[in-house]
Amino acid sequence: MTDQLRTLVEAAWDDRSRLAQPETQQAIREVIALLDSGQLRVAEPLPNGAWTTHEWVKKAVILYFPLQDMRTIEVGPFEYHDKIPLKKGFAQQGVRVVPQALARYGSYIERGAILMPSYVNIGAWVGAGTMVDTWATVGSCAQIGRNVHLAGGVGIGGVLEPPQARPTIIEDDCFIGSRCVVVEGVHVEREAVLGANVVLTQSTHIIDVTGSEPVRYFGRIPARSVVIPGSYTRQFSAGAYQVPCALIIGQRKESTDKKVSLNDALRDYQVAG
Repeated sequence: MTDQLRTLVEAAWDDRSRLAQPETQQAIREVIALLDSGQLRVAEPLPNGAWTTHEWVKKAVILYFPLQDMRTIEVGPFEYHDKIPLKKGFAQQGVRVVPQALARYGSYIERGAILMPSYVNIGAWVGAGTMVDTWATVGSCAQIGRNVHLAGGVGIGGVLEPPQARPTIIEDDCFIGSRCVVVEGVHVEREAVLGANVVLTQSTHIIDVTGSEPVRYFGRIPARSVVIPGSYTRQFSAGAYQVPCALIIGQRKESTDKKVSLNDALRDYQVAG
């Protein structure tokens, strides 16, 4: 079935006049329905630990917008005006949703997840046991693993275009501290801990300072890393100035009890959550 859907989506991507065809419209809507139910993902892990991005699924999300008409959405006393309906059926799906939390249709929230007053955009995937805390946002197509805590005010960026670009990925058992920003398809590997206010983009210098010499990464936080915001000196024409970076200051200890391990990491390295 997905092969046929993919063929129709790819054809419409190359020739937008096909969006007028009922068969194409039905295919695109079916892809969004599969995303909403968790039967399809924009990106997913492979057995070897790498991730693959399904470009054609991202294309379907982009093509879904011109098919939709603007309409008024009423939720109690609140009124919205948008093209994408809100996600429904949380009780049947086993998801706890606190008032003022919003999830767009086409996102998937796995059973056991908790949405505090927050926002989850179309194409995103949020795993079981994860808490999206107050005023946290999960952008388009972002992939959030299981048992993750996105603390208050966290911003997980969406990467919808270009279709070949990998979305932002937060793997299982991570803790993303208050007011962190993770965007541009940055990959945070399993069990990592980001202290408050860490900002990660593809150009951010991620520097491991635990050894005798610094080791730099870009676009990836290694598994179980404990990370805090920092800065390094960069020379410009007008002089030397401090530029923000992220510092890996240690490793989260192995533990079968992830919450105990998290608390230990925060205490051991004096990291603000």
